[in-house]
Amino acid sequence: MSSVGLDLTRGTNKTMMNSVTVLLLICYLLLLIDIGYSSFDTDENAVNKLQFEAAFQGRCDRGSPCEQLCYDLHDGMYECDCNSGFQLHEDGYSCYELNSTISPSESDINDNKLGNVLYQKGAEVDIGLSVANGTLYSNFTLNSTSVVDSLTTDFETTMPTPSSSTTTEHTCYLDCGPGGGCVLKEPYFQPTCLCPLGKGGDRCDKDVEIRSPRFSGSSWLALPTLRGAYKHVQITLELRPEAYDGIFFLTGERDDMQGDFMALLLFQGFVEFRFDCGSGIGILRSEETVLLNQWNHISLFRHRWDAWLQLNNGKHVQGRSKGLFSRITFREPLFIGGTGNITSLSEKLPVSSGIKGCLRNLQVNDNSYKFALEPKGEALKGYGVEECTADRCSRIPCQHGGKCLQSEGSAVCLCPLGFSGDLCEIRVDLHVPAFNGSSYLRYRGLGDDTLTWLDLEIVLKPNTPNGLVLYNGHRVDGFGDFMALYLNQGFVEFMYDLGTGFAIVRSDHKVSLGEWHEIKVSRTGRLAILEVDNQIPAEVMSPGAFTQLSLPQNLFLGGVPNFGIVSLQVRVRSAFTGCIQKVVINGRPVSILAEALGGVNVDNCPHPCVARPCGKAGDCIPQLEYFTCQCKPGFHNEQLCVSRSPPSFHGKDSFVHFNDTKTLLAFTSDPFSINVRCRLSSTLTDGLLLWISSGPEKFLSLGVEQGSLVLRFVAHQEEVVVLYNTTIVTDNLWHRIKAVRSTTTGLLLVDNGPAVTTQFVQSLYPHRVLPGLYVGGIPDARKATNGKYVAGIKGCIADLVLNTDHHLNLVDYPTAQINNVDECDV
Repeated sequence: MSSVGLDLTRGTNKTMMNSVTVLLLICYLLLLIDIGYSSFDTDENAVNKLQFEAAFQGRCDRGSPCEQLCYDLHDGMYECDCNSGFQLHEDGYSCYELNSTISPSESDINDNKLGNVLYQKGAEVDIGLSVANGTLYSNFTLNSTSVVDSLTTDFETTMPTPSSSTTTEHTCYLDCGPGGGCVLKEPYFQPTCLCPLGKGGDRCDKDVEIRSPRFSGSSWLALPTLRGAYKHVQITLELRPEAYDGIFFLTGERDDMQGDFMALLLFQGFVEFRFDCGSGIGILRSEETVLLNQWNHISLFRHRWDAWLQLNNGKHVQGRSKGLFSRITFREPLFIGGTGNITSLSEKLPVSSGIKGCLRNLQVNDNSYKFALEPKGEALKGYGVEECTADRCSRIPCQHGGKCLQSEGSAVCLCPLGFSGDLCEIRVDLHVPAFNGSSYLRYRGLGDDTLTWLDLEIVLKPNTPNGLVLYNGHRVDGFGDFMALYLNQGFVEFMYDLGTGFAIVRSDHKVSLGEWHEIKVSRTGRLAILEVDNQIPAEVMSPGAFTQLSLPQNLFLGGVPNFGIVSLQVRVRSAFTGCIQKVVINGRPVSILAEALGGVNVDNCPHPCVARPCGKAGDCIPQLEYFTCQCKPGFHNEQLCVSRSPPSFHGKDSFVHFNDTKTLLAFTSDPFSINVRCRLSSTLTDGLLLWISSGPEKFLSLGVEQGSLVLRFVAHQEEVVVLYNTTIVTDNLWHRIKAVRSTTTGLLLVDNGPAVTTQFVQSLYPHRVLPGLYVGGIPDARKATNGKYVAGIKGCIADLVLNTDHHLNLVDYPTAQINNVDECDV
């Protein structure tokens, strides 16, 4: 009996021991679950949270266990708190000193480690429990690795990187460097780099400093986890949104949004603050919507369950979170501008993407954040963040539909066609377009018009050795067929791809800057020929078997809105700078301005056509430095398209005198140029064509001396003389003459002949001062010119332009004095 009783006793003891073990195991697991997950979606979870957040039943004055501070709550509850410099233990009532040399107890450390393990998203936890000598022991592993000690998410290893391709049709191919990612930007799926914080540029190869960040909707930056903000937080910021939806900032307890969190966001234009202390979400919503593309001021204040929100000095909106718990546990970084590595937003937030726009002056609990990377700022990490240009653009009110854009650290206006100036405030009657490096004109693409053959002729005057002149492609991402004409280090290059690899043909010599050049391209099938001015033509054969070129996208002249649409094979990534006066495609002249579908930052090139020499009855057709007039029916004068003919001069005392301020002011500029079209009698051997003076020993003359064209002017008390005898101008034919004075250098050019510069200098002799501009002759020519001329010319002058833009009316003479002048027999 005794042995049986002994066995029963042992069985009972064993059963009791197993019961104790199971009970301890259940309690311990409940403890782990509550610490690690802080999930409050059910009543059971709320009970678990209750015992550790110290929301006790009763009142503070009735024997509370609080070590330092106690607060009475609603519904007959109270909670404990700690003095400044102390942190509440997870038991809910005791406190330990922050930054103390005395570490928390070993059990606290184990709790933190265990909580961190369960916190890690996707972790696999293997827990073993055993009882020995009356003590419960545990061991656990995380994915067969050691326990992670940090309480902060390792978001560096989980930073979301954009997919290299969003569709099978569009491929994101850009190399964005270490930490960068390539995305396809809508609406044209243009490949664009999103760079790590502190990097910028098309390929994330430039160092940038972020003071006021701009977010694209896919970008974010991470600030350190909030400290000392679990029950009280005050936030102010300024936001300049570009869209009505997006997340300003987001932080919380876990990266899967299970547990406590706090978020400020835009939803349908309204500012929303959402927070959860562990037992239900509280939502505040502004009564007004934000102002797009303007700075909005947002103030937020939260104390325990209660929160207040104010937008732009409007009405304070007040709200309260649900349940008994009033603290928010922060373990995640504070993500600004986007979601960072926080997931599972759909159940907690109405939006899942970041804000589009700029942020500045972010202050949280007396801490004003700097957005640069540590140590210059507080940012730990960032992605796709740019420096905001809105501050600069807010001070630049672009007019007439112009758009503000940052350029080289400043802000500039991109002006639509027909307007120019710093603010697009000047209306421009465009004639010969000039491109400044940020300009372009857009046309309908060539489509299938150039499948088999292409003849292209362009006349241009470059100011820089590099720049894209013309581009037309097959796809908006730069892939597929394309053709491109551009300058590369001064050489003209034509590149094209028929679908089986690109081919490139290059000029033998560089083109000179500041001069007009004629470029011709001819392509038949795979063969392309390039001819520049009088250089020997160059040719190339494209690889592969394809012979057709399909170009359905828009054709761009002078540049492109975004080089993401240009094939990566094209060797230059900058726009053309200079003037383009003529484009002919397959034998058809393109009306450069009239046919353009749109354009940006296009101004007038310095050219005689700008002065409208053909009047209202004709169109000025540029011909390098000169022009011809295309007249409407009923106007017989081919040069000026007017009913009256230009003046005819008879030699002695025959002239037109201009003495207005604008003309005299033009003469004081340096350089000073004259562009005149004339027909001189074949009997003329000597005669003064033009004289201009603004005071003693300040004159310039242009005339014929012994049958040759001569330019004279004063420089440094000497008379500079340029003699032109290459072309005969006294042949009763129309000639175009250009004369230029540039400091001490003179230049003469007749028609398309060679230019002649300064030849010799003479001593200066006193001249009679006759201020103003005399055309065709001058009174008492011998005395006025100190014997250089005795009379004016015999012949006609059709038009006269000073400094490319001051056109003088030689037909109606509204402001001029005329003497012994008739109409020319044209």
